[in-house]
Amino acid sequence: MSLILGIDPGSRVTGYGIVKAVDSGNEYITSGCIRTSDQASLPEKLDEIFNGVSQIIESYCPQEMAIEQVFMAKSAASALKLGQARGVAIVAATQLGLAVTEYAAKKVKQAVVGTGAAKKQQMQHMVRVLLNLNAAPQQDAADALAIAICHINTQKSLIKIAGADSFRRGRLGGKGGT
Repeated sequence: MSLILGIDPGSRVTGYGIVKAVDSGNEYITSGCIRTSDQASLPEKLDEIFNGVSQIIESYCPQEMAIEQVFMAKSAASALKLGQARGVAIVAATQLGLAVTEYAAKKVKQAVVGTGAAKKQQMQHMVRVLLNLNAAPQQDAADALAIAICHINTQKSLIKIAGADSFRRGRLGGKGGT
């Protein structure tokens, strides 16, 4: 099946994780963090994020990217920087032909842990369990893997719903013909 790149954007640390969707579950491929230089200006940091995401896409050839939506950060300035980091990651993906889907943090937490109020440590633990990893990934990488898992599970659910709907229509349409 397909490879999904999850991105947890940040202007200082952008987490990434690639998960392969397989029939029996999900398979871990890789994860890590794009860390920008502390001394870099914001435009330089955005360039580092763009280049990092582009390099990951070129190296692993995922078919789709899932990314966390903007949420209200501690301050307006933080939210703007987060939005800009998201923007360059999205542009890197679209420039290389990937479809991009966005998920609210609450939905990702609910999909992976079962509650939208999950803590970071709970997310790390569940990602470790769901992907059968020996150790919990670093927080930003775990969040990115969780976003990829959320996307895969959402797509699988949509396929099941569409298949059940087609099956019902086919049965109804095939009966009687009057």
